[in-house]
Amino acid sequence: MFPANSLILIIVGALFCSIGFYRFIWFMSVGYGLAIAGIGMAMLVLGIIHHMIDLSIAMLCILAIAYGCRLGGFLLIRDLKVTSYNTRKDVKVGKVPLFVQVIMWIFMFLLYYCETSPIWYRMNNIGHGDIFAWIGIIIALCGIVLEAIADSQKNDAKKKNPALPAMDGIYKLCRCPNYFGELVFWTGVFISGVNTIHGAQWIIALIGYIGIIVIMISGAKRLEKRHIKNYGKLPVYQEYASKTPILFPFIPLYHFVKDE
Repeated sequence: MFPANSLILIIVGALFCSIGFYRFIWFMSVGYGLAIAGIGMAMLVLGIIHHMIDLSIAMLCILAIAYGCRLGGFLLIRDLKVTSYNTRKDVKVGKVPLFVQVIMWIFMFLLYYCETSPIWYRMNNIGHGDIFAWIGIIIALCGIVLEAIADSQKNDAKKKNPALPAMDGIYKLCRCPNYFGELVFWTGVFISGVNTIHGAQWIIALIGYIGIIVIMISGAKRLEKRHIKNYGKLPVYQEYASKTPILFPFIPLYHFVKDE
């Protein structure tokens, strides 16, 4: 039952992620959110059908659905409606060869399965929650809230002053609080299943967790480069960037780009 149902989750993730064939960047953005929501829904349904679910596991699945729907919806609205984002050069990749699109699609939907695998392993290996599950739920929920607040405050800040990045509110803790919120969410997911993972399952779970860490650090680095280009000569930004950690609050790591 386990391999067959795992294949179902992978197929669901692949279907939702395939939206990237419409717009390449969506493999890593809108398709990301939709795939996580789809996998969460599929896990919830499979858990109910096979009686492998309790309240904590149901909540983990629901958190994955909520996370994916919020992120996917937010990114979709931003991409379709926000002119300034659509005109940015770094999101205009032009016509991407089909074989590159297929490779990216496969890589991304497999990564999304790996990211959600700790929930799936808990469901299949023990079928109930414990202290690790509930700690993971609390941390994951904090990540969702943090990311949602960061996205909202960024939108408000750009409406008030498009000439500057968001620097107030939660952005005083770190310059990429939305990315940090994402790391918090996936840390919660990983912790939720850490005591139920066995053998080769560790490889899959670690690929997902380490993968999202690498992606978020890379994203923060790209954002810093863009901010340096757009705001680097402004004294107010220079002061902000020199005193505010780039990604991790309270950790004095201020730059991922060497030459500012």
